[in-house]
Amino acid sequence: MSEAPPPPSGPRDPSGSDDSSGSSLPPPPPGGGYSPPPSAPGGGSAPPGSYGGPPTGGYPAGGYGAPMGGPSGPGGSAQLSQSDERMWAMLAHLGGIIAWFIAPLVVMLTQGEKSGFVKRQATESLNFQITLTIAYVVCFILTFILIGVLLWIVVGIGGLVLMILAGIKANGGEEYRYPVNLRLVK
Repeated sequence: MSEAPPPPSGPRDPSGSDDSSGSSLPPPPPGGGYSPPPSAPGGGSAPPGSYGGPPTGGYPAGGYGAPMGGPSGPGGSAQLSQSDERMWAMLAHLGGIIAWFIAPLVVMLTQGEKSGFVKRQATESLNFQITLTIAYVVCFILTFILIGVLLWIVVGIGGLVLMILAGIKANGGEEYRYPVNLRLVK
């Protein structure tokens, strides 16, 4: 048989809780158990404001940068550099190959206010995408007469070649106007 452990021999906790771990802890020191703050080097007490207060020195000169929403922040209308203008104009033309009319529309709305060149090229590209859409609808209707299939191929290849040519010219900084274009958007 196993023998039961002996009862604790120390004083009982007045709250009634039983510490059965067998360790005896010393009572907490008077005053809540906190020690006094460290003294300053060389004896004496710490100077006011050096212990427990905010750090001294303030903020760096000039602050942490320009506030959001300024000329260079979100929604600002800072001018584009010449290389950025050419890139956005090229993306407006070549984006139509992948994203149809959405790419030139997004470029026109987001970058058009920052550059007149980008706005003109994005508008030209958007008008060309609208013209191609009308041509594709006509080709679809003419498919029932069998000539539409041939026209669909011609319009597709012609549109692709003109968009690539426009992208190259826009990347070179030249104004490009499509030879066949309904200019509906101004």
